[in-house]
Amino acid sequence: MTKAGTTMAAARAPARAGRLPRRRGVELALLVLAVLLSVYGYCAVGLARTGTVPPGAVGYGAGLAVLALFAHVVVRIRAPYADPLPLPIGVLLNGLGLVLIYRLDLETPNDQAAPAQLVWSTLGVGLFIGVVLVLRDHRVLQRYSYVCVVAALVLLALPILFPAVNGARIWIRIAGFSIQPGEFAKVLLAVFFAAYLAANRSALAYTGRRLWRLQFPTGRVLGPILTIWLVSVGVLVLERDLGTSLLFFGLFVVLLYVATGRTGWIAVGLLLAVLGAFAVGRFEPHVNGRIEDWLHPFATIEAGLGPNQLSQSLFAFAAGGVLGTGLGLGHSVLIGFATKSDFILATAGEELGLAGLAAIVLLYALLVECGYRAGLALREPFGRLLAVGLASIVALQVFVIAGGVTGLIPLTGMAMPFLAQGGSSVVTNWAIVALLVRVSDSARSQYDGREAS
Repeated sequence: MTKAGTTMAAARAPARAGRLPRRRGVELALLVLAVLLSVYGYCAVGLARTGTVPPGAVGYGAGLAVLALFAHVVVRIRAPYADPLPLPIGVLLNGLGLVLIYRLDLETPNDQAAPAQLVWSTLGVGLFIGVVLVLRDHRVLQRYSYVCVVAALVLLALPILFPAVNGARIWIRIAGFSIQPGEFAKVLLAVFFAAYLAANRSALAYTGRRLWRLQFPTGRVLGPILTIWLVSVGVLVLERDLGTSLLFFGLFVVLLYVATGRTGWIAVGLLLAVLGAFAVGRFEPHVNGRIEDWLHPFATIEAGLGPNQLSQSLFAFAAGGVLGTGLGLGHSVLIGFATKSDFILATAGEELGLAGLAAIVLLYALLVECGYRAGLALREPFGRLLAVGLASIVALQVFVIAGGVTGLIPLTGMAMPFLAQGGSSVVTNWAIVALLVRVSDSARSQYDGREAS
């Protein structure tokens, strides 16, 4: 072989072990930046409200830095080829969420949520560390797909036994302690959908009857997964948890499209979503009220009853302008009891402005992109579907929540990932980040000559 031929062959050869950059140094630098930005936000709130740095700033910064460092060390050891973005994005969004909740706590001294959220955040990072340490290969989850779906259905059904809160039965509250089981169920259902569709993707795409331009799979293939989806969504409708119902529906349609490659499923999904929204909005009083508020957000003002939550949220976004009023200087607490949960994005919009809000949305977009990129890089179907499903959960949540508080779509009552008050939500989102780290490590390592065992 000539010298030129040898050079070309070497250029075409796959990268050997050790040559593919692991980018852990990039991850560490981004983590330092995420911690510094979070501490800066915490100090900015104190300076704006009292003129002094909050006394807990050092402890908050040190605690967040220690958690981030532990998580980084575990990723460096157990997932050295993982994408360097998911962990820093999670730390920054979680840190910003703690800052916003602390800022709102200053307006509600009798309702302090930041200490509990800090505990839940610590548990979430602990779960992240545990998942990355224990789960050496994401394909192990495929063996437990039916265990996951049974556990998900049990978790979804449990809140029916407990009293409704704000018109919905989505919480379990015992002795002052509350969790939202649906948050954990969404990850378990994503694992089941990915496993089942990966095992039956050929039958779903190439068998069954053709109706007009759509080819529908046989009932034997589509029946089990369709039954599981209908049962889960039906339970959520009974609990009046329409936001999670919409999330599961979107997840099901997206994964079905990715598994089969047929765009007709998107059209069918949109049609069913419109029909379902019309039926539920027409016959369910709780949902009908939210639709009326969405269609007429200023009706209560015109009636002399004062602004409702949605109109106050719109006022907050308007007051923020392009650059915001500054952390600690807004009035979004006027929104009411859901300020720290459903409407916390309004606080970000008012005090950080359109620029800060765009930066937050870009962080979510980068996290979703990491999941899609890892899924596209994987050769095996389960990991591809799992990565796309987990990323789609984040994307759908952000769209549904941001659309609700800005008046684009009716409110659904879901929690903004990492930002909003909610222990179950923040723990679940850290589990999603851990799984994305694991999947991205497998995706990159397969090109380094060491396919995951």
